[in-house]
Amino acid sequence: MAGTDEGDPLALDNQLCFALYTASRALTGLYREILTDLGLTYPQYLVMLALWEHGTLPVKELGQVLSLDTGTLSPLLRRMEGAGLLTRRRGPEDERIVRVRLTEEGERLRDRADGIPDQVLCATDLPLEKAVELRTLLDHVTRSVNATTGDRTTSTGEPA
Repeated sequence: MAGTDEGDPLALDNQLCFALYTASRALTGLYREILTDLGLTYPQYLVMLALWEHGTLPVKELGQVLSLDTGTLSPLLRRMEGAGLLTRRRGPEDERIVRVRLTEEGERLRDRADGIPDQVLCATDLPLEKAVELRTLLDHVTRSVNATTGDRTTSTGEPA
């Protein structure tokens, strides 16, 4: 088997997309393991993070915060509501707007989740400043690519 050819632009190990993909899979797997104790999946954890940070949100706004379309978000919220973590209520002023709010149980879960960011940072073996730098770079990549593509894809990567 030949080694990586750093001059070959099509070598797998030279692809930014592959490095992001493998890092994402590794981190998602780590989160999956850590979140088992909380009874949350990784996407559910992201919803909880958004609601812990922003409080009650309309479904549409929650989808924007998480970069998820309604078709992906609605079944996720339905399962979380069934688990007693949140409620979904139509707005009295406009019934088309569905607001998502944490239940007391969902609020209490925050205390149990408090150490997760430190666990993840420890597992990356990155100093905090490098992790912050990496997150800043990834945010820049996301904004740049979305500006270039017009953000024409759904959360599944399929054309909208």
